[in-house]
Amino acid sequence: MLVLRSLLFNIAFYGNLIVIMIGGLPTMLYGRASILDLARLWARSSLWLLDKICGVKVEFRGHEHLEELGQQGCIIAAKHQSAWETFALTTQVRDFTFILKRELTQIPLFGQYLSRSNQIAIDRASRAAALRDLVRQASAAIAEGRAIFIFPEGTRRPAGAPPLYKSGVTHLYAATKAPCLPVALNSGLFWPRRTFIRRPGTVLVEFLPIIKAGLPNAEFAALLQERIETASDRLIAEALAKDPGLAANLERNDPAAASAA
Repeated sequence: MLVLRSLLFNIAFYGNLIVIMIGGLPTMLYGRASILDLARLWARSSLWLLDKICGVKVEFRGHEHLEELGQQGCIIAAKHQSAWETFALTTQVRDFTFILKRELTQIPLFGQYLSRSNQIAIDRASRAAALRDLVRQASAAIAEGRAIFIFPEGTRRPAGAPPLYKSGVTHLYAATKAPCLPVALNSGLFWPRRTFIRRPGTVLVEFLPIIKAGLPNAEFAALLQERIETASDRLIAEALAKDPGLAANLERNDPAAASAA
């Protein structure tokens, strides 16, 4: 049953994306705000499908920290365990820009939406040039009051895996002089990477206390990692306490973490 429900969801998920992209083509004529509204429609409908077909719900916590930012531009640094957060987090933010690899803009139609909505596409093959381009585009977006989404580890990491943070988020924080909102989650327990299986339960997402601008680089990097990792481990433990069966998935991703759990 789990395999069948997961298969049905994946068909519905990508079918829904195709329908929304085609039906939403006129939004490209009206600017990025219309495209962002379309993206949130896709995100909300995808979360609905995930709930109704696979029994995967979501609980967002810590909204007071998000609200504290008001309309100011900021960096939102989120744990990255799954494809889930790449769309689900958009439902919580008014105006957003993702930092993503340039290859995504080459996907037919989907890439055009990314480009027209001014997402920040980085060529990771040229590190120095990529960092300069990142700072230039991110600074402009923050000045406009946008939230810049960045995944500090650069790519998806299995739930419970040891952290592997990159320097890009620290460079961005120092260069833009913007506050940073850390985000913890446990999505990898329910939507693991490199598999089509979607496991029932409740994804927990927690917006953590804001890290104000101006900290020394080393202090910021240590604080960001400590806050995200401590909270993410706590959310994983909470999910495992409710459904010990999820530990099997954690063990496949990282046997040491599963043993610790």
